[in-house]
Amino acid sequence: MTHATLHDGAHLPLHLTGDGPTVLLAVNPDPVEGPQAEAMRAWGADPALGRNLIAGLADRFRVVAFDYEGHLQRHPKPGTLTPDNVAADLLAVADAAGADRFAYYGYSWLALAGLQLALRTDRLSALVMGGYPPIDGPYRQMLAVTTAAHAMATAPAQPAGEVVAGDWSTVQVTSTEAQTRQFVTLYQALRAFDDRAADLGCPRLCVVGSADTIAYGPAWGGVVVDIAGPLLRDRACAEARGWDVAVLDGLDHMGAMQAAAVLPVLRPWLADRLPR
Repeated sequence: MTHATLHDGAHLPLHLTGDGPTVLLAVNPDPVEGPQAEAMRAWGADPALGRNLIAGLADRFRVVAFDYEGHLQRHPKPGTLTPDNVAADLLAVADAAGADRFAYYGYSWLALAGLQLALRTDRLSALVMGGYPPIDGPYRQMLAVTTAAHAMATAPAQPAGEVVAGDWSTVQVTSTEAQTRQFVTLYQALRAFDDRAADLGCPRLCVVGSADTIAYGPAWGGVVVDIAGPLLRDRACAEARGWDVAVLDGLDHMGAMQAAAVLPVLRPWLADRLPR
């Protein structure tokens, strides 16, 4: 199996399939099974999301799929998960796959990672951000959420309450101190980032659900992470800066990441921007 060597020397397995222009997919290529899969379904997530996205693209593109998020859970990088190092890791994936030019698709914070990559390389043939706005992104709010998660991870254990699927205010932190601190490190490094000043040269697309707003409860500081709002309020601003925008009507954060929702937009857009 092909592996990429990341900034800390760790090895990240790559799943390569298909033929054509290279597309990096920051997804888990292996379906999740067992109790974790059932919990994901309860929240509206697809345990086989990565496999389904790969299947929807591999007949037209050379797909390089890699579970970067899962790797970070297994091998956290609490002091080094900076934008520079994230971009270096994604370039290491492209290098290991032998791709001088490549497109990139990531969802949620992995979309943010793609934006940071695009600012640091001229090798991108196209960038697709899903579930994170390219203009007026919620960096301050995500720093607050990740800081709260880290505080919970380091606090004495509390009696477990009922977690209600779909209600983010009931979510309980089960991650470790290192797992949570790595994302505090990332968002602290992005505190001064001005996405309105980002100067990108490649074709780019943003895909969000129109109902993608996440409200966290008091334990999280009452933070509201509004993903759809910036594009719903000022779509023309993003388009004026060169972004193609697709708003998926009625879908929330979980719904807008599903292969059935994303592929009808992603596949034809990539096919148009990445001719054989």
